[in-house]
Amino acid sequence: MLSKARQKLIASLVQKKQRDIHGLFLAEGPRMIHDLIQSGLHPQFLVGTDQWTADAEISKKNPETIIVTANEFKKISLLKTPQHVLGVFPKPENHFNNNAIKRGLTLVLDGIQDPGNLGTIIRLADWFGIGNIVCSIDTVDVYNPKVVQASMGALVKVTVHYTNLMAFLSTYNNSFKNPVYGAFLEGESIYTQTLSQDSIIIMGNEGNGIRPDVEKFITNKITIPDFSKAGKSAESLNVGVATAVICAEFRRQSISGT
Repeated sequence: MLSKARQKLIASLVQKKQRDIHGLFLAEGPRMIHDLIQSGLHPQFLVGTDQWTADAEISKKNPETIIVTANEFKKISLLKTPQHVLGVFPKPENHFNNNAIKRGLTLVLDGIQDPGNLGTIIRLADWFGIGNIVCSIDTVDVYNPKVVQASMGALVKVTVHYTNLMAFLSTYNNSFKNPVYGAFLEGESIYTQTLSQDSIIIMGNEGNGIRPDVEKFITNKITIPDFSKAGKSAESLNVGVATAVICAEFRRQSISGT
């Protein structure tokens, strides 16, 4: 039976303040739960319905699974279509790996607000082998349930940091001398320049782009050219789509050597 105290805890974790107080976050869905546990995260507890069958690994690593009815689960589910299992997990502690940041691609996010966009960017980072994402303090919380859901399990494969971007970029520029790329509408085409695989790529806020205080640390302004036959098409690309195109070109060049 799911106690009222645990029902209250689950409901509270929708709020960032409560996630920070408890050091916990929510995840829902069989694949998501499986991936988190396989990565080494140990849930405080799981809540599932009879329609969800825990696999052997989950049963072995987490004996505390509370079985509830479909109606009871629907009351605590965060999704329009409940996924039959929900887990309460401790938030892992992330630490900067300066060598990894110096020697590879790092994504930097300046004020991303939409949970779906952040979740998508985390998935993209995993897909393109980018191990670190550095976020401004005002970027949406990585443990927002909508971000967790949109990340589709990639959350456990990519390290997401929150910090003062100006201080981080100042240290990066002074320490490593690597290029710092920033996505702008008026930048140079990503298809006409050689892109360094040891660098930072900064993506800006959905509506306002990269802030002037962050822009001053950028060494190379880049853009995705508009190939619309009718002239200027959309005002700009969605930040998730733009991140995908830019990362794809960086990785294409790493393979082709151009």
